[in-house]
Amino acid sequence: MAFDRYAAVCRPLHYTVIMHPRLCSLMASASWIFGFSNSLVQTVLTFILPLCGRNKLDHFLCEIPALLKLACVDITTTQSEMFFASVVILLVPVSLIMFSYGRIVRAVLRIKSASGQRKAFGTCGSHFVVVSLFYGTAIYAYLQPTNNYSQDQGKFTTLFYGVITPMMNPLIYTLRNKDVKGALKRVLRKDHGSR
Repeated sequence: MAFDRYAAVCRPLHYTVIMHPRLCSLMASASWIFGFSNSLVQTVLTFILPLCGRNKLDHFLCEIPALLKLACVDITTTQSEMFFASVVILLVPVSLIMFSYGRIVRAVLRIKSASGQRKAFGTCGSHFVVVSLFYGTAIYAYLQPTNNYSQDQGKFTTLFYGVITPMMNPLIYTLRNKDVKGALKRVLRKDHGSR
């Protein structure tokens, strides 16, 4: 009962007690180990496949779906294994993030003042946009049926989540800053006035 009561209440000042350095090190180590292991397994599975032809990729990166298209053998099993790994790597974090956002929304809705709610939603909103852009395009790229995968579509999606989303991060986060908003408005007014 005490745990349920504690879990239902947002206590941001307990963060340093809950997230002590040992737990942070453990979580970071687990992420690194899991990420390295996944990359190693996918790389080995891809490079043991015999490749056909001139082995030229029409793609921006040597991504697994594009590399698998060069294989001379049936890749159904490899694609299934890669799909399962993508489900785990993409959907588990997204589920945890959505769960935490649900908890945050519940806590924010308990704030009595409208300005406090706006400020809290503004802070979370920019992070939510960045997470949605990255995970949305990654899920679209890796969790679609292989018969729907087209080379041009794959290149665009890779470009979007590999280049455009990281370029948008600073813009999305800095537009929350009042000074940056003011400077941007002045630049846009000056540019608009010169036409």
